[in-house]
Amino acid sequence: MRAVSTKTRLQRRVRKNSRERGVAMVMVLLSIVVLTVYATEVQQESSTTLASAISARERLKAEYAARSAVNLSRMLIATEPTIRAAVEPMFMMLNNGKGKAPQIPVWEFVDQVLGSYNCPGKAQGFADLAGVDNSTGENLGLGEKTCFDIVVVDEDARINVNTAARGDSISLTRIAGQLMTLMSGQQYDPLFENLDPDGQHSDRATICGSLIDWADSDQNLESCNLDAQASTAGAEDNFYQSIGLPYFRKNAAFDSLEELRLVRGVSDDWWATFVDPKPEDPRKRNVTVWGQGKVNINSANAMTLWTITCVNAVEGTPLCADPLQVAAFLQMVSLAKTFTAGAPLFSSASDFVNTMKGKGMIGPQLASLGVEPVVFKSEKELKDQLTTKSKMFSIYAEGSVAGRNRDTRVNIHAVVDFRNATDINQASAGGLFGTDPTTGAKDGEGESAQPVGPSGTTGSVEELLAALNSNPAGNMIYWRVQ
Repeated sequence: MRAVSTKTRLQRRVRKNSRERGVAMVMVLLSIVVLTVYATEVQQESSTTLASAISARERLKAEYAARSAVNLSRMLIATEPTIRAAVEPMFMMLNNGKGKAPQIPVWEFVDQVLGSYNCPGKAQGFADLAGVDNSTGENLGLGEKTCFDIVVVDEDARINVNTAARGDSISLTRIAGQLMTLMSGQQYDPLFENLDPDGQHSDRATICGSLIDWADSDQNLESCNLDAQASTAGAEDNFYQSIGLPYFRKNAAFDSLEELRLVRGVSDDWWATFVDPKPEDPRKRNVTVWGQGKVNINSANAMTLWTITCVNAVEGTPLCADPLQVAAFLQMVSLAKTFTAGAPLFSSASDFVNTMKGKGMIGPQLASLGVEPVVFKSEKELKDQLTTKSKMFSIYAEGSVAGRNRDTRVNIHAVVDFRNATDINQASAGGLFGTDPTTGAKDGEGESAQPVGPSGTTGSVEELLAALNSNPAGNMIYWRVQ
């Protein structure tokens, strides 16, 4: 056997080492690839988690900014009686000492009055209104990036479809008349000539009857025939099942506006025409499912006032049939409301009736535009449908937080009922626990205090419990966050 030379052994060793170095390099490159992929995954997961946390944080801030707007609005509405009492002497002086001041629509100015609590970019309205410099205040507002927008809608200024839930013939007749009058314009004829999205044909009376049948508690089919009593048209059928819908008529009050969409004939076109013609401005709504059942003539829009007038006018009234007079009436009322900047136009229901008869301050102006005086079937019946004091309000609040690439927004719709709200002055005076709400004095020297009812007099335990359950800022009856 020949001995392997030293040179050959060295060459073999070099080739072996070269092969080992090549494998090691491949392993190193594979390790780098794996680590890169892992690091990328970790970075993406961390970035996603961080972005999610920031988004959740900003959404929470935006939601609580909206919640603050809702509560501040409730506080402002609760102080309206105090503001009204302050201006009542001036009102009586202008009115020759007759009557009391009507409710002041402070909710129309909520975005301006609450401006000092908002971000600097939205606080200028309050500064202009009050003539102050917001920069001189301390600890005011929500900071540079957090803001809110508020719109308060008077639900008592709209036609309340839930009037049908009362079930009595008077209420059914009233809401039938209001709905049929609201839809009576000839310009709306195309809405009732085409088929519904479900392939059915629904005319004015059909939709009116379907809305009433949904809310009333009986099983009678409403015809919306104003010449006959309600609830005489036979039994309610199974229409919703016959067209394949998985629900029956509710036979109870509507819980929300969105529930109206479930009713037969309420298409998107009908909704956009009669319910919510301008979604970005809920003050343009004509219909509600909340409210006391009476229309506030001072905060109702021109279309609602025309509807209430023509429901109660005698047959053949020109204002209810002549398009030119209708247009003149709507224009005049809208201009009057704009000119008064939210101030009440009418001191009472009688004042409105006299205006429509051509009297008062606005009546002659309507006559000059060609609007003939209205003769009513029953002035007493009309006055019973009207009010000058609202108690039900929708608060639309949007909280927003500015971010680097986008803004985070949260919207809240709250409906507040002030019908049983304790007067804020009485509550702050301690009138619930033995303190005279007018003088602040306790009941007797050395005697234990007696429960005081909501009226300021010593009352029963039931009155005390009712007072404790009453919130000066109203009771929340609807709440939606989105």
